[in-house]
Order: sequence, then structure tokens, then C-alpha cells
Amino acid sequence: MLNRRILSFALVAVALAGCASVTTPVSIADSIAQNPSLSTFNGLLTQTGLSATLQGAGPFTVFAPSNDAFKLVPAKTMEDLAKHPDKLKNVLAFHIIAGKLTAAEVKNSSVKTLNDANVALSKAGDFVTIEEAMVQQADIQASNGVIHIIDSVLIPPHKK
Repeated sequence: MLNRRILSFALVAVALAGCASVTTPVSIADSIAQNPSLSTFNGLLTQTGLSATLQGAGPFTVFAPSNDAFKLVPAKTMEDLAKHPDKLKNVLAFHIIAGKLTAAEVKNSSVKTLNDANVALSKAGDFVTIEEAMVQQADIQASNGVIHIIDSVLIPPHKK
């Protein structure tokens, strides 16, 4: 009888401990802020005010360039973006799509970004690309959408 009580208590304790480790997804902005490999992207989102947008209800899909992706951008380009906040915001908004799109849902198509430009999405097997960037880590779930980490920074076409 005592063994059965101990066993029951142990099972309840394990079940409760399992429940305690379940985390509620946070917003896209918070998920990006918590990911060390996205610190450059996070800083730029904060600087342009887009972090506030990504705290909103959404849903959004963000193709987030990694820190390594930002290292590939020429210094001259980064300097120009730093001097022109509107250009920077335009570049960052080119990485964000209204609506939630998981890797499994990607079709070979063109979709509109938050800066009102179109980006080409494609999928071949498990490989997903946006423009020329390859998704390195897909489907990071957030309370208001999903994040895909990509290997390069997307530069939108010049508006005429």
C-alpha cells in the first residue's frame, strides 16, 4: 500500500514537473531578442521601431538574417543604411511577411512583404529559399507568427 502511494506521488510529481517546463511562445520580437545568433537583426529592428510591430498581434513570418549574414554585407552598405534610417527600415521590412507561413506551407511563388515589395519564395524538398537566401533554421514558433533564420541579408529593389 505504501509503495503504491509513493509510486502515485512520484507519477504526480513527474507530471507536474513536465507541465512546469512547457513554455508559452513569446512574440516574434521577444524570440528574436532571446536568440544570440540574431543580435544584429534585433538591434536594427529596435533602432527602426519594427520591434514594436513584431510585438503586435500579427501574424507575421520573419526571414531573419543571422549575425553571420550581416557580416557578408559590405561595410559601405551598412554605413549607408546607418545614415539613412528610412532605407534601413525598408531593408528590414523586406524580410517580413504579413501572415504565418511555415516551411511546409512554402510554395514556389511570389509574396508581398511589409515594405510592399514582392519576394520570391521557393522550396525543393526540405530546402526553402527567399530570393537568394537559404533558410538555415525553419519554423521557430512565436505567439504571433513564425521565424526562419536565413543566411544572407535581402536588399529590396530600388523604387522608381
